[in-house]
Amino acid sequence: MSSNQNYSFFQSVEKSFDKAAKLTKWDLGILEQIKACNSVYQMRFPVKLDNGNIEVIEAYRVQHSQHKSPCKGGIRFSDEVNQDEVMALASLMTYKCAIVNVPFGGGKGGIKINPKKYSVYELEKITRRYTAELVKKNFIGPGIDVPAPDYGTGSREMAWIVDTYASLKPGEIDAAGCVTGKPVTQGGVRGRTEATGLGVFFGIREVCNMEDIMQKLGLSIGIEGKTVVVQGLGNVGYHSAKFFSEAGAKVIALSEHDGAIFNADGLNIDDVMKFKAQHHTILNYPGAVNIFKNTDALELECDILIPAALENVINAENAPRIKAKIIGEAANGPCTPEADEVFIKKGILCVPDMYLNAGGVTVSYFEWLKNLSHVRYGRMEKRFTENLNTRILGQIEELTGKSVNDSNREFIMHGPEEQDLVHSGLEETMITATREIMEIWKSNPEIPDMRTAAYVSAINKVATSYSELGIFP
Repeated sequence: MSSNQNYSFFQSVEKSFDKAAKLTKWDLGILEQIKACNSVYQMRFPVKLDNGNIEVIEAYRVQHSQHKSPCKGGIRFSDEVNQDEVMALASLMTYKCAIVNVPFGGGKGGIKINPKKYSVYELEKITRRYTAELVKKNFIGPGIDVPAPDYGTGSREMAWIVDTYASLKPGEIDAAGCVTGKPVTQGGVRGRTEATGLGVFFGIREVCNMEDIMQKLGLSIGIEGKTVVVQGLGNVGYHSAKFFSEAGAKVIALSEHDGAIFNADGLNIDDVMKFKAQHHTILNYPGAVNIFKNTDALELECDILIPAALENVINAENAPRIKAKIIGEAANGPCTPEADEVFIKKGILCVPDMYLNAGGVTVSYFEWLKNLSHVRYGRMEKRFTENLNTRILGQIEELTGKSVNDSNREFIMHGPEEQDLVHSGLEETMITATREIMEIWKSNPEIPDMRTAAYVSAINKVATSYSELGIFP
């Protein structure tokens, strides 16, 4: 948490919410209900470590809103976990799901540990015990609350969770839907790993295809040729950088916790990752210049800046020095409300985290649906589509007397695999959400920035749900 902030992460979310709430037509009571966290479960449980010592673990699960069921949100393992952070992230999940039209309420979980300090066996014991505590209080289930990975957790932890849940709920046919982000063999979905980074790319690409927005920023339409700086090379940062690169953008700088590297002609992302795996750092990567202070990379001259690491990295202190035209918030809360004020004055477009990094939850939704339907995407239609396309192509070739080259033939005849369908569903989701937010922003001159427009979109959808449920007669 940056030291110049005198309010908590949850208060900073509330501040953004209040700013947007004033621009909606909803009754104060409904707005207060949307803002509040419905349930906060704080727990302590003992775990016996490998050395025989017993450690008491502090953990949380927050359900922010039940306007749609189940609640949805990741579980993070981190020293920094506290109730305020989990509440803030749970509320952001509510707004995020609403914006991208994923029918979940927001939730979030956290265990206050540094996972690097525990053996795999200890981590498994902690994760399974945490799951058992959630089951005890009915805080997990395919129709109640569905966790997912976050900082410090991945598909391995999700496999432990689903196994624990299924063993405590024998015969529950939809048990696999109690958590998402699982390994594919345990009911996971193909395309989940790259989902958040790909969603960031689709969202920014859609913004870059909007002629009026690009004109205002003095940029050409499209992604091609744009210069990009990515901060954070975790899963999200790496995939964002990779998809921008593949679309013809130039990733000129990459930043990590120990420093950054710069090359004006663009960096080869996969090469950098190989170098990082060998040397445990990206510094001294051949053909790039080192930037020893990692935050300096944020201030480089570029078209698109992607902060994909921690919250509050761009604040009142450094925002005036940001030179990017577009900031794509791949991380949760990388820019403070003060930074937003600076961007508005400078005419920088900040594309907000609360919908831009919703790729993960969107694909989690697809995984949950797959678990409830008990059938893999593409299994029913792949072969049918291929057979049909083969027939159509054959007919066209016969009628025209011309034949299609091999690469086009393969593309036309290809029936959708699970990953193709997941990527296509994600693309549709991000494009629709971007257009809805831009529409709200354009239609109300009082809305100062895209973040406020995104909040207005979320508030309208959640409030509509609440009022239609008849909770507020």
